[in-house]
Amino acid sequence: MSGITLKPGREKSLLRRHPWIFSGAIESVTAPPEPGATIPVYSHKGQVLALAAWSPASQIRARVWSFAASTRIDADFFQQRLRTAIALRNNLLAQPQGACRLVNAEADGVPGLIVDRYAGFLICQFLSAGSDYWRDAIVAALQALVPCRGIYERSDADIRQKEGLEPLIATLAGEAPPALLEIREADLRYLVDVQHGHKTGFYLDQRDNRLQLAPLCHEAEVLNGFAYSGGFGLRALQAGARSLVNVDSSEQALALLDQNVELNQLDAGRVTNLHEDMFTTLRRFHEEKRKFDVIVLDPPKFVDSKAHLERACRGYKDINRLAMLNLRPGGCLLTFSCSGLLATDLFQKVVADAAVDAGRNGLILRQLQQASDHPVALSFPEGRYLKGLLVKMVD
Repeated sequence: MSGITLKPGREKSLLRRHPWIFSGAIESVTAPPEPGATIPVYSHKGQVLALAAWSPASQIRARVWSFAASTRIDADFFQQRLRTAIALRNNLLAQPQGACRLVNAEADGVPGLIVDRYAGFLICQFLSAGSDYWRDAIVAALQALVPCRGIYERSDADIRQKEGLEPLIATLAGEAPPALLEIREADLRYLVDVQHGHKTGFYLDQRDNRLQLAPLCHEAEVLNGFAYSGGFGLRALQAGARSLVNVDSSEQALALLDQNVELNQLDAGRVTNLHEDMFTTLRRFHEEKRKFDVIVLDPPKFVDSKAHLERACRGYKDINRLAMLNLRPGGCLLTFSCSGLLATDLFQKVVADAAVDAGRNGLILRQLQQASDHPVALSFPEGRYLKGLLVKMVD
């Protein structure tokens, strides 16, 4: 009979319903199943603690499906989990051209599974051995639960390599999505490249934070770092920014940003796009003594392992220091980290240290986080990967 037996004392996290079992916590594995299949987890004393998906290639050796030993992990199990997750987003699903996250992995009880909805299409990421193993059952459940034109897979994130999985991109059901999909976010329209864009095509997790930006931007000079396709930039323009400088290392992203400006009939004459590295841009603007009223920093993940955390902190500190040097007195900085390994309190400390090095005084007006369709389970605080600060310079 297969099973994972934990070392003495290593059951504490499972008793607190944390869903990850690391390799270092395991004493022995009996008759391990194929990758992704379900395996029971036992305490050192033989108590059944959970049923989990086996992932022999990963440091996270198993991810828990259920803490009830009597649970049957089958197609009906996944349909029920998905039904519950989707019901939490009914208000967002009611918007015909809206976009939202339908399934947020561990927070919704399906570790490793991301499902985003863009207009009439569902975009999926199977990022763990367990979710990959149950792919067919999950796709069938989605078809039954959510009317859609097609289901498309974007399982091309680096994390799949840690699970021993190859990247996969494919149409799983129905139609393939078009090259660009149009979505609406409040009173703005965006074209989204779900086939090749970042993540599943758009930064849905920043929805609420883009709305927080708007009141700061009337008649303001705005610098939008890591601009991508214009999520923050369009919101600044629509709110009346006097000028907007977008900086991104991708020409394709900036071209799509221009299309989104045109789609919303915003004034392109107020927009400057720079195909540059944001660190380089900030240093040059500082040398030129160019100042802004609002700066947005929404960089990609700087850290993907604990071994790189210190180096990542130096990067976050440097870019925030440079941004503060380029803000006028009274100016505002919206700064973010999407690195899950960087804790919220550590990120705040890094930003505070950046202010000291810049010789600036700042006030935190608001702490920011991912939108509500990206919930965080109480037992899994790592799920709060996006953290941000709205800081006002008061010197």
